Amino acid sequence: MTRHTTHVASGGAGGVRHGNLPRTALTALAPSVWGTTYVVTTELLPEGHPLFAGFLRALPAGLIALALTRTLPRGAWWGKAAALGVLNIGLFLPLLFIAAERLPGGVAATLAAAQPLVVAVLAVTVLHERLSPWRLLWGVTGVVGVGLVVIGPNAALDTVGVVAGLAGAVTMALGVTLTKRWGRPAGVGATAFAGWQLTAGGLFLLPLTFLVEGAPPAIDLPAVLGYLWLGLVGGLLTYALWFQGITSLPVASVAVLALLSPLVAAVLGAIVLDQTLGPIQLVGFALSLAAIVAGQLPPRTRPRTRTGTGTGTSTSTSTSTQIPADDSVSTPTPEGTPR
Repeated sequence: MTRHTTHVASGGAGGVRHGNLPRTALTALAPSVWGTTYVVTTELLPEGHPLFAGFLRALPAGLIALALTRTLPRGAWWGKAAALGVLNIGLFLPLLFIAAERLPGGVAATLAAAQPLVVAVLAVTVLHERLSPWRLLWGVTGVVGVGLVVIGPNAALDTVGVVAGLAGAVTMALGVTLTKRWGRPAGVGATAFAGWQLTAGGLFLLPLTFLVEGAPPAIDLPAVLGYLWLGLVGGLLTYALWFQGITSLPVASVAVLALLSPLVAAVLGAIVLDQTLGPIQLVGFALSLAAIVAGQLPPRTRPRTRTGTGTGTSTSTSTSTQIPADDSVSTPTPEGTPR
């Protein structure tokens, strides 16, 4: 007789319990650090080489993680790690850069903020969860909030840029959902897991970078510091935290944390680049933060009534059993097992 051990995140049906608060805070560090990418790229890195920046962000960090952990995928995980690395990093970064180059930064950030909405839909088909109106409502609220923060009055739309921005949101959302679906192999730490994906994404970007951008640019000291920040902190550290959060917290709660990235970018723009935040931007901040907090709260529950029998008299009593309204806990099961 074979026993299968399953793990359920202690966050319950999509909400943060007290034990998950530290884990949620650590996971939130990842999109917060990613919010520094715009300032680092514009102030420290050479212009016109976004793919090279993505390549240096991924492959060296991935190789360092592999060297530190000395852990390689086994069996089917070679293919899974490659697929996740391409989705989460290899495809996402080029699409993100294309959107950033062809659209105003605010429009690109707003399209990227649609990721929690895509995750809410993918969770139905991939994770077999019920479609949650609560998640959809706050996902839309988050997109609107980010739009108010970062979209200026002269924002222009470019068809290729819009398609790239939406494709990037879908790509990362699918990567996040599949990461939750497949989990992490037993005995493999978050650093090794991130290393697999960073290496796969970096190897995917290697030929693409040199085919599109040609020879690498000249690198001065500020550029070295920028690449080190993006690779070691914005790559290795943050992706380890991010994938740890995905595999241990409800997927919808993690996805909405991505809204922190454009918010941090806007704050840094105001501090470092002297950009202004007016009343409309402050309202957008409030809406976005409300969406992030609401995404961490437990969903609405409904009581289950139980009929009990006493001394010959049937009484109906309301128990303390609570049933999640959206069944957003995903309990990993062995592959091939019916859900």
